[in-house]
Amino acid sequence: MKKSFSFERIFKIVVTVTMVSGTAAVVFGLISYLYFSRDLPSIENLKNYKPPIITTFFSEEGEIIGEFYAEKRRVVSLDRMPKHLIQAFVAGEDSRFFKHKGLDYWAILRALIKNIFSGEVVQGGSTITQQVVKSILLSPEKSLSRKIREAILAFKIEKYLSKEEILYLYLNQIFLGHGSYGVAVAAETYFGKPVEELNLAESALLAGLPQAPSKYSPLHHPEQARRRQIYVLNRMVEEGIISRQEYLNALQTPLKFRSKQTSFAEKAPYFVETVRKYVEERYGKELFLKGGLQIYTTIDLHFQEEAQKAVEMGLKEIEKRQKYQYKNGEPHLEGALVCFDLETGYVKAMLGGRDYRRSQFNRATQARRQTGSAFKPIVYASALDKGYTPVSIIVDSPLVFEYGNKVWKPKNFDGKFLGPTTLRHALTHSINVVTVKIAQDIGVNYIRDYAKNLGISSPLHENLSMALGSSSLSLFELTKAYAVFANQGKRFNPIFVKKILDRDGKILEENPPLHLQEERQGTQVISPQTAYLMTHLLQDVVQRGTGWRAKSLGRPVAGKTGTTDHFLDAWFIGYTPDLIAGVWVGFDEEKSLGDNETGARAALPIWVQFMSAVLKEREIKDFSVPDGIEFMMVDPKTGQINRAKGSVLECFKEGTIPINHISPRSTPPTDFFKFDLDLSLKYKNRP
Repeated sequence: MKKSFSFERIFKIVVTVTMVSGTAAVVFGLISYLYFSRDLPSIENLKNYKPPIITTFFSEEGEIIGEFYAEKRRVVSLDRMPKHLIQAFVAGEDSRFFKHKGLDYWAILRALIKNIFSGEVVQGGSTITQQVVKSILLSPEKSLSRKIREAILAFKIEKYLSKEEILYLYLNQIFLGHGSYGVAVAAETYFGKPVEELNLAESALLAGLPQAPSKYSPLHHPEQARRRQIYVLNRMVEEGIISRQEYLNALQTPLKFRSKQTSFAEKAPYFVETVRKYVEERYGKELFLKGGLQIYTTIDLHFQEEAQKAVEMGLKEIEKRQKYQYKNGEPHLEGALVCFDLETGYVKAMLGGRDYRRSQFNRATQARRQTGSAFKPIVYASALDKGYTPVSIIVDSPLVFEYGNKVWKPKNFDGKFLGPTTLRHALTHSINVVTVKIAQDIGVNYIRDYAKNLGISSPLHENLSMALGSSSLSLFELTKAYAVFANQGKRFNPIFVKKILDRDGKILEENPPLHLQEERQGTQVISPQTAYLMTHLLQDVVQRGTGWRAKSLGRPVAGKTGTTDHFLDAWFIGYTPDLIAGVWVGFDEEKSLGDNETGARAALPIWVQFMSAVLKEREIKDFSVPDGIEFMMVDPKTGQINRAKGSVLECFKEGTIPINHISPRSTPPTDFFKFDLDLSLKYKNRP
């Protein structure tokens, strides 16, 4: 009886202890679960997975010209991934993925044993689901509490998502080294190909990276990467995914590592950076770097390439001519070029310097330099709207201005004075004294306001030296101002971006060509008649003046050179009926280009080479003549109406011909443009 009593008592104690322990364990587990579950992140957003992805810039032709990102990732669907790629990752990282419910206890034990015997971490115990939790939902800290939370979330995710959805998250989220997130970018980074084209050998190599992407990098540690590749292929054989022969074939497949990640970076870097600043300022840094925007720009890579060639060749010619010898670290000669399409408003080319890698400073938009005579067309346009005509007579004679104890005597380039001269002749031959007299007559404040109306935003000197280009402007804004003349007097707002789409293809911004934008078409800042007179005057600069080199294009061209004191800056801005382009040449610091390196000699040849290349396939057009323009034969020296030999055809705003007893022409004769473009005539000009 005693033994029976003793056994019964022991049994009761064991049962009681077991029940109490079990209950305690359940209670403890429940409390722990509630404790660690109280502030878990929501898993509902995983259904709408939107990780940081690449924002991409496209040229007008659709080529990639820039990428910006917080994480370099492209999200691709599972059906775009090769089946063997998915199988390789499952075999290498979580072979029981399709069997477990978030945690794989056997895998944890197996990994522990293998790692102990190997002396290093060769296999992880975390399931793919746990890796998704760790990467997307939790911080990377290593602690017991985080591991418990990770396990709870893994169980929840397995109930909430299908296995395919979990794989989709994993293969797009995972970091695979060298800045690559997800298998799509990894395929580009390591093999220079889209993910769809990966073969078995390449897939196995990528599947070996998650454990330690840096340690197993095939670019830095090829032997260790090879061992990981073999490990993954072995696991695929063990799991019955591939045959022994497929395994051997994969081992013998050569791996060609290459990268296309930098091929686009040098195509139009100054332009891309300009657009980047605009987009980031308008849409915010967060959306720009993480939102996967698709930015379709206006840059034409053919134009851009020709701009690069022309500037580099032109600068080398100057360096050769002036025998520059640079010391170590000494700044090199620089140049900038911009080109706009006059019909669409598109920025077709932008070069802010010789080498973006050496200097990111954009000399087309950021540099403010004195313009010299390139500013004069603004003065002359102002005069045309103050009652002057192309044949108005201004006396070219010495001027003296006294400002306290300072004396300023404007001089012409050749030091000579011509006496009475027409406005046309003064602009054609860039006569300084006449320009100053015109500015004195119409007023500096009027010219300043007129310039702002044309689009000049930089501050202008409020004295007569402004008329000779003493103010510092950017190449971009001065070219934009000239575009008003080419655009029949309408304000010209260059377009950098055609449209911007978000990651889902929704249009955030769209900028149609200028001729399709009613709101842009209607902004008339000067009259079409004044704009045409300026174009006609600037054609003469090319035909008979300092812009003579542009005659080689064999088509109507209007433009103006500019040179600053001591040959510090050289400019040329010119246009045809289709395109306008501006060129600046100089050093970043105040340093002379060298004797006689004028705008005509240093900048204009670059413009000519560029425009010759981009206009080669375009038909020759004439500048259109608006209503309200009359033509009359005049004496080019006196401006008086004259049909005698040596007279020229002059244009006027309707009602402004100096003598009215002879009926004017309302349209030019059929041979007018031929006369104006007689390329057989040779003129001796200042370079």
